[in-house]
Amino acid sequence: MTLESGSIRIGVIGGGQLARMMVPPAIHLGLRISVLAEAEGSSAARAADAVGDYRDPETVYAFADTVDVVTFDHEHVPGEILRELERRGKAVHPRPDALQFAQDKILMREKLGELGVPIPAWAAVEDEAELQSFIDDNGGRAVVKTARGGYDGKGVRVVSDAVEVRDWFTALAEDGHGGRLLVEELVDFTRELSQLVARRPSGETRTWPVVETIQRDGVCAEVIAPAPVQNAATLDEAARIGAIVAEGVQVTGVLAVEMFETRDGRVLVNELAMRPHNSGHFSIEGSVTSQFEQHLRAVADLPLGDTSMAAPAAVMVNVLGGPAEGPMPVRYAEALAAHPRAKIHSYDKQPRPGRKVGHVTVTGDDLEAVLAEARAAAAAFE
Repeated sequence: MTLESGSIRIGVIGGGQLARMMVPPAIHLGLRISVLAEAEGSSAARAADAVGDYRDPETVYAFADTVDVVTFDHEHVPGEILRELERRGKAVHPRPDALQFAQDKILMREKLGELGVPIPAWAAVEDEAELQSFIDDNGGRAVVKTARGGYDGKGVRVVSDAVEVRDWFTALAEDGHGGRLLVEELVDFTRELSQLVARRPSGETRTWPVVETIQRDGVCAEVIAPAPVQNAATLDEAARIGAIVAEGVQVTGVLAVEMFETRDGRVLVNELAMRPHNSGHFSIEGSVTSQFEQHLRAVADLPLGDTSMAAPAAVMVNVLGGPAEGPMPVRYAEALAAHPRAKIHSYDKQPRPGRKVGHVTVTGDDLEAVLAEARAAAAAFE
């Protein structure tokens, strides 16, 4: 592909807020963008040229015929559909051979082990007896995850007895295809970190500063960029791991490597996401090049942008749930008036407990002041 005015059309499968936030940089780059949304009224409705089931092959093939490059708002499109697109000559980024490691947590753990990056102790278990054996061998408690489909705390349970996930084993058995659950040691960590990497098909890569993420009920609530330095060697190790993973899986686009910083000073990889990620939303205002612009550059195989911080500190706070009473637009106007330094992003979603309906970013020189302002602006919606 060559970039001529409006010559490249990017097709995004998934109509959520990530697709929505790709639209402004696509316009600025002179790219055209289309979205295959799951339903009418999606967050990315303004760019939705099609509505349909991403699990239906013919729906995806028809959408792909209208674009030059296929990329994603989420990782849930079946791999066999994406491989058929490649056989038909369609550019898919990230490629299915890379995306599989974000789609299946057991494959992810196997690949990370091959790459030699540090990960928690883990096992793939087929029944309660195997799970209980792992729990007993790892301090009496463990984290169990469904291999596919979980996000934002869904498909994750901390258990002390295998019976606590009997319903998951039953569901796997009833599915008729068999399957396994992933079980991991319950990591004693002090904080969570994330390293974002962008890589284009030619192999050029760019990384953002390592960030600290703060979770609430299994959902990312805050991101501090760059991560406060508690041990410089730890942040260097996180950056090293991110680079190894990006090259090792041959990702194209943006990759988020989520990690634990443990109490004994280790850095362990927790999860991978092969698309723009919540931990990178700060970059819209906080970086010279946002993760959304960079993802588009990468999947279109255009030169990557500068990922330097635009200010010494940036804090992103998610708006979770939205107002219990009163319409969102009223709160939006009130927050703008009360917090003129804050950049407020609405996802055009209906409020619902725990749902990500927007985020707030504040940048500045003093982290404590920036953090306080971002929290106050986000609280105006809750």
